[in-house]
Amino acid sequence: MDTALKVPVEIAEWKPAPFDLAGETVFAVGDVHGCAEELRALLGTIGDLAKESCNHKRLIYLGDLINRGPDSIGVLDLWARDAAAHGVDHIDRLMGNHEIMMLLAAIGGPHAHKAETMWLSKRMGGQVLLDQMRAQARQPAARADLALLEASLGDQVMHRLYAMRSHVRLGNALFVHGGLDPHAEPDEFLTRPWTLFTEARWAWINHGFLDWRGGFHGTLVVHGHTPPDKHKAISGMDDPHLFEGDRLGLDGGSARTGIVTAAEITDGRYRILKAGIAFEHAVSSAIE
Repeated sequence: MDTALKVPVEIAEWKPAPFDLAGETVFAVGDVHGCAEELRALLGTIGDLAKESCNHKRLIYLGDLINRGPDSIGVLDLWARDAAAHGVDHIDRLMGNHEIMMLLAAIGGPHAHKAETMWLSKRMGGQVLLDQMRAQARQPAARADLALLEASLGDQVMHRLYAMRSHVRLGNALFVHGGLDPHAEPDEFLTRPWTLFTEARWAWINHGFLDWRGGFHGTLVVHGHTPPDKHKAISGMDDPHLFEGDRLGLDGGSARTGIVTAAEITDGRYRILKAGIAFEHAVSSAIE
């Protein structure tokens, strides 16, 4: 039996927004955080919706695929598959702050200790993935290093991890994990390498971005990173998945709420897709 049938996917009504994507249809997926069955259901729905579009179809993962949820390895397997597997023409895989923490911990260097401590903290939930990787590799005492990642995740996933990008620009839209600093020069801000850890602020920013009311010089920002409760506390928005202030947030809270969120975006409009069953008592967040 197809497990995707067990996970409901809600497709909202279309809403107007001034997106100009040069005729493309984009499916943007927010934070997944190890919720493999919800992602599988969402991708099944995206594949069905893609059949209805005559446009060039692009799938964009906005980062934070891993940690917290029960099956990050299963998520990465789905994430690493090629475009044809999901009925689209092209896939962009963007990096989130959770991928940054894991990779910096694994490769070593000046930020490794701080990154590993943060990654494996209860708040960030990396211990769940580390335990899963150890089990997959049959190395119960393995360190969180590159050898373990390679043994447990495989060549295709590792290749995709190294190829992740900070952002994608398409028409008047910018797709990025965290957001933009309206006071920084955009190109310099977006090209800061992930190896700078928290200085790669495109993956970490929320304050100064979600509470900014002045727009982004005509750029419409589609992002993840900040779940509904924290988004509301910063932006004041009851629904973070509304296009407002030239922003569209797609972090549904995933492992904290039971919902993985995405959007279908075309010229002039968007609609929200939600996979999963909301937990009765969602867990509040601190740092994402």
